[in-house]
Amino acid sequence: MRLDWIAACFALTMLAAPAFAADQEQKQKVAEDKAEVLEQKAAQNSNPAPAPKSEAITQPEVQAVDPAGKAPLDDAITCLARSIYWEAKGQDSQDMQAVANVVMNRLGHEGFPDTVCGVVKQGSETKSCQFSWWCDGRSDSVQEETRYAIAKEIARKALNKELPDLTKGALYFHDRTVKPDWSKEYTNTVNIGMFKFYKPHGGDAK
Repeated sequence: MRLDWIAACFALTMLAAPAFAADQEQKQKVAEDKAEVLEQKAAQNSNPAPAPKSEAITQPEVQAVDPAGKAPLDDAITCLARSIYWEAKGQDSQDMQAVANVVMNRLGHEGFPDTVCGVVKQGSETKSCQFSWWCDGRSDSVQEETRYAIAKEIARKALNKELPDLTKGALYFHDRTVKPDWSKEYTNTVNIGMFKFYKPHGGDAK
């Protein structure tokens, strides 16, 4: 009897697996489509209001995107989440949120691309990446699933405009352990965790 019960459970699991995979793929597609619309709106205007419920990305949807952390960086969620992860995965959640703030502040701002992936990859063609992890020559695959899940949740809130701007409009940042020459050209807006944040003198993020 016990063997029959185990066999039945196994059969049910095998039958459910394809349905679960299809559901996850559908959630991923919905999330990526929503993110594309949200990044376009963010690049076009400075409306601080959160996305309407019908347009907002949900938690299950964002977690279905790039679950293994190995997908190509070709959609807004993956580009933003992977940037948050690699820039601040070992730091406090506020550091991770602040990195997301900078990416979103740059989106559509003068001198920066109007897509999240464009912002993250800016400068790679000349080996002068704005985000160093993108040009360091190492694998961009995720190594810590829990931290990446947190990064995706922060990315979701950022795209939904549910994330407060902790950086006070910053467009640039660097690790506290270094002092780049370019930092003298900008106004230090705030220091958060391991990072210092900046914006142009007399200028604000769009």
